[in-house]
Amino acid sequence: MNRRKFLHNTIPAAVAMPALLNRFSFTAMGQENSALGWLMGQTTDTDHVFVLVQLSGGNDGLNMVIPLDMYANYYNARTNVAIPQSQVLRLDGTDKTGFHPAMTSLQNLYNNGKVAVVQSVGYANPNFSHFRATDIWNSGDTTEDRRSRVKTGWMGRYLANEFPGYPDAYPSTSMPDPLAIQISSVPTLTVQGNVYSMGLSITDPEDIYSFVNPFSDYPLNSAPANKELKFLRVVSEKTKIYSDLIRAAYQRASTMATYPTNNSLADQLKIVARLIKGGLKTRVYTVTVGGFDTHKKQVNASDTTTGMHANLMKNLSEGVTAFQKDLELMNLDDRVMGMTFSEFGRRIKSNASLGTDHGAAAPLIMFGTHAKKGILGNSPDIPSDIQVVNNIPFQYDFRSVYASVLEQWFCVKQPALNEILLQNYQSLPLVKGGPCGLPDTPDDNNNAADKLLLKMWPSPYTISATIQFSTNGGHTMIQQIDSLGRVVKVLTNRDYAAGTYNIDIYNDGLASGVYFIRLQNQSLQKVLTVLKMPNQ
Repeated sequence: MNRRKFLHNTIPAAVAMPALLNRFSFTAMGQENSALGWLMGQTTDTDHVFVLVQLSGGNDGLNMVIPLDMYANYYNARTNVAIPQSQVLRLDGTDKTGFHPAMTSLQNLYNNGKVAVVQSVGYANPNFSHFRATDIWNSGDTTEDRRSRVKTGWMGRYLANEFPGYPDAYPSTSMPDPLAIQISSVPTLTVQGNVYSMGLSITDPEDIYSFVNPFSDYPLNSAPANKELKFLRVVSEKTKIYSDLIRAAYQRASTMATYPTNNSLADQLKIVARLIKGGLKTRVYTVTVGGFDTHKKQVNASDTTTGMHANLMKNLSEGVTAFQKDLELMNLDDRVMGMTFSEFGRRIKSNASLGTDHGAAAPLIMFGTHAKKGILGNSPDIPSDIQVVNNIPFQYDFRSVYASVLEQWFCVKQPALNEILLQNYQSLPLVKGGPCGLPDTPDDNNNAADKLLLKMWPSPYTISATIQFSTNGGHTMIQQIDSLGRVVKVLTNRDYAAGTYNIDIYNDGLASGVYFIRLQNQSLQKVLTVLKMPNQ
């Protein structure tokens, strides 16, 4: 019997403390240890909770957050699935963007100042495989070489930094509860540590039951057996301890808001709310809802505001809103924030099957009392000739969103922040109220980005061109992105003094076609569409 099957058969299905089980090797490697935070005094004492909502399958962001200021090009690119302009839900403070008509609950939440939308979130060289793209988002690592990829999750590294010595030193007086809980029978990479998962996976707290450690009587003999057996003992012992804690917390609390029925997301978030109310100090929860791989029958032909995607948007909107209402009734909303994400977006152009195919960047949503209301970034630049460009270039790297969560919600400081995210990513203005003692960022982030200068001449260009840009000072990067959303050139990537600068391009070796020039100046982003013509 292999180890994966062995562990599956010996630990109850309702709760599991997995090691590297989910598409990764199962190896006992040594004690989990991340002493960086402890040595640097960077660990934090916080009661903040973060909830990750994965929209599994690749959400069609263009039909969730609809670009009203690019509506004609949007409609022409996807006439058989486009939402009629008159049906788009309008949002306070903007006439450029609206929500899918099934998202009335989330529209109200936005208008009440509890939702932030981040436009065109992605990364360089996007991967369109569900499995690999999901691992990229969960790990924060885009390394192409399989042998060099990290096997830990971004939240796993955060928790390992905060709680060095896990799992041997826990539960403890300061942290008696699970560090993370995934409402799923299948563990994800998100909270994976170097050896052990930094959390537990549960399906139904009512079904968690006590059990006897099946490995406690096995003798420890030779060194290899010691390592493997100790590993299994730890997994089993911690699962038993944490199972009892989860069950007790769940039974101590009850929901106060009305959750929608026949809504798997709402069912999962209801569990999360009860566990938080039940007193768990758990910092991270993950929930997953599937069905977003809408290659066909995304909409009903007779009414594009209905159909498969509309049902998904309705369930997302009502599930998140019920969860937020429950937190408010429990007086917990000041402690909890959440975020939706999907492994990738969909193509701009629809297909002939009333669906959309795998694409690159897409919007994500932050929700909670401390979410900074607004639309961060501009609507995707949808060209009139959709045959030339069919992918949305990213404006914001998803790890900048992670940096914002870690820095502004979990109060992580340097150098731990760079260590967790594997390199430096600029955080974005997504959290209001200064819960980590940081000053609130101004509300005119998009206006500030619009004021950045970014232009190219000649346009179109053939062999040579000049890019002119301005910066407010600090870290500035300019990338050239092709029509598939891949970064093909990094034109500059360094610190600048505030001012205006030129970059000359000559014989760049790129094929003719449409490209995007992406300027990033700290948290500000701007994207310019350019055309390269063949040299005659």
